[in-house]
Amino acid sequence: MADSAFLVRHGATEWSVSGRHTSTTDLPLLPEGEDVARGLPARLAGPSYSLVLTSPLKRARRTAELAGFPDAEITDDLLEWRYGDYEGRTTAQIREEVPGWTVWTHPCPGGESAADVAARCDRVVERIRAAEAAGPVLLFAHGHVLRALAARWLGQPVAGGRSYRLDTATVSTLGRERETPVLVRWNA
Repeated sequence: MADSAFLVRHGATEWSVSGRHTSTTDLPLLPEGEDVARGLPARLAGPSYSLVLTSPLKRARRTAELAGFPDAEITDDLLEWRYGDYEGRTTAQIREEVPGWTVWTHPCPGGESAADVAARCDRVVERIRAAEAAGPVLLFAHGHVLRALAARWLGQPVAGGRSYRLDTATVSTLGRERETPVLVRWNA
C-alpha cells in the first residue's frame, strides 16, 4: 500500500470551536490551535513530500507554517466550501429556516454548489496523481473541502464526504491498495 497524500485540517479557530460555518472569513488560529499545529512536525516527519499545497486562508497557511512548511504552494482549489449566506452561522441556526439542512444535501444560497466543489477537488486529485510517483503530496486545508476531496479520491460524489468526520489539526492519509484509491488513515 502506497501513501499518496497527507491531508491536514487547520488548527482550531474561534468559529470552528463554536460550530460556525467558516469559508471566506479569514480567521486566525486560536492560541490552542497554534499549540496543536506546533505538534504536527513530528506527525508529518518521514516522507519526502513531492508537493506541498495550502489554502490561501491564514488559518491553513499558519498551520502549514507551524508544521514546518512555510513555503507551501498556495492554491485556491483548497479553499473551504463557500457557504454564501450561511457564512458564520451554525447548522442549528440554518435549520431554523431550512429543516434538515446539511452542506452535503442542500444548496448554500450565494455560495458554492457541490459541482463547483467537485471541480476544485478533481483538480487537486489530478495534481496528487501527477506528483505521487515522486513522493506523497501534503495538503493543508479545511474540514468540508478535505472531506469532499477524500470522496473524490475514492471516486464518490462530493456528498460521500458526509461520512468522514474531520477534526481540527488532524492528519489523514489517502493512498492506494494496488491500483485502487483507499483511505489509509483518517482523522488521526
